[in-house]
Amino acid sequence: MASSADQSVALVAGESSGDLLGSRLLAGLRAQMPDLRLHGIGGPHMAEQGFVSDWPMDQLTVRGLFEIIPRYREIKGIQNALRDKLLQERPAAFVGVDYPGFNLGLEEQLRKAGIPTIHFIGPQIWAWRGGRIKKIARAVSHMLVIFPFEESIYRQAGIPVTYVGHPLAEVIPMQPDMPGARWRLGLSEMTRVVAILPGSRMSELKHNGPGFLEAARLLRQRDPSLQFVTPMAGEKQMVFFNSQIEQGGYQDLQIKLVLGQSHAAMEAADAVLVASGTASLEVALFKKPMVIAYKMIWASYQIMRHMGYQPWVGLPNILAREFLVPELLQDAATPRALADAMWQQLEDHAHQRRLVHRFTEMHHTLLRDTSKESAQAVSEVLQGRRPGASRI
Repeated sequence: MASSADQSVALVAGESSGDLLGSRLLAGLRAQMPDLRLHGIGGPHMAEQGFVSDWPMDQLTVRGLFEIIPRYREIKGIQNALRDKLLQERPAAFVGVDYPGFNLGLEEQLRKAGIPTIHFIGPQIWAWRGGRIKKIARAVSHMLVIFPFEESIYRQAGIPVTYVGHPLAEVIPMQPDMPGARWRLGLSEMTRVVAILPGSRMSELKHNGPGFLEAARLLRQRDPSLQFVTPMAGEKQMVFFNSQIEQGGYQDLQIKLVLGQSHAAMEAADAVLVASGTASLEVALFKKPMVIAYKMIWASYQIMRHMGYQPWVGLPNILAREFLVPELLQDAATPRALADAMWQQLEDHAHQRRLVHRFTEMHHTLLRDTSKESAQAVSEVLQGRRPGASRI
């Protein structure tokens, strides 16, 4: 086998959550193969591991079935250009980090050309679009999954799979340090804190922001001492959300906007109003009460709600197999409903204690040395071995 100095591995992460997850894999891979050349598309966390992004990750970040239409030609052009680059380079392997709409199509073409393909984080076929399993079988040489129940799904479909645990379970402490987080963010320890997380994408801010802000106003009417903190994924998002605050007349709420630091905001909070997605799982790992909410354009929602296989959309509820925390989606996510649900999360102390217990159990279930486990699986693919075969 060629030395790692002679090899390259290409990766694609299309959004901030994938960038963080991908960085954990790269940290383990760097430890095993320090000279490996790493490039593709990724963000700042992956760059910290020596990853070189051939295109800015922001050019891929979009969510929703109809929201992608105006950007389809641009994104398809990037996919084609990257495909041609990789077919010429022939990396030792390609790793698609989540972002299945882009990565599975690319993986199918690369695998057909003889390049091993690894998909890190299985698409949520257990939640919706189960027919994707056939495309995955064609596109993916090996699947790395982050939830334990996913292994049997892929094995039954004949897809090689390894459960590597969830990287966030390693990053987030088992015992949150609320006073320390409040000190870091400049928040008072004397009054309650509500973290508001309307999403990291511009489209999410557009659809979720106004309702989340009005809910905050209603909560402040019930408790004038409440503090609000909102982490922003980037400068562009901060400017946009600040404009929503000004245009809606919410300056009196004195919401503390911080760049990044989403984990500090969650850790500092008594309760969190969070857009559905990976962030809701992060809140659960911080053992916090929450309300999960989401809005998107009407047409996208009508299609997606008919494609779901189970009654939950929030990851904490999916993992628990019950409605541990409220979910308010689309028309149900009115400011009044959000405020009422959040108030209950703040006031119901027995519920809070139950959540701490359940979320702690969840944390232990997801906790593995994900960086090492995922890197080991990738390393074995590079060596031409089936991951896990030597460990059975």
